[in-house]
Amino acid sequence: MEVPGSSKPMIATQEEMVEARVPIPYRDQCAHLLIPLNKCRHAEFFLPWKCESERHIYEKCEYELVMERMLQMQKIREAEAKLKQSHKQGTIPLIPKTANA
Repeated sequence: MEVPGSSKPMIATQEEMVEARVPIPYRDQCAHLLIPLNKCRHAEFFLPWKCESERHIYEKCEYELVMERMLQMQKIREAEAKLKQSHKQGTIPLIPKTANA
């Protein structure tokens, strides 16, 4: 399943996420990494020094998604600024510059 605007595909299916009881806000392109992380956390009684490699891989995936969204937003802002600048150049001022003197 492809997510529009993202380079990462959805690997985990809805059925797998429901079965693993992944909360809805966490059902993104990194959910396939969250499922084994949560299993490890339950098996290790949520000890913070356990499951470090799984947590690191999951957090790196989430970081990459955030960076990708930020880059997309920056491109949108640049396109809007360019569009605004092109509209601004073609307008006629309501008050002539000589009237302000």
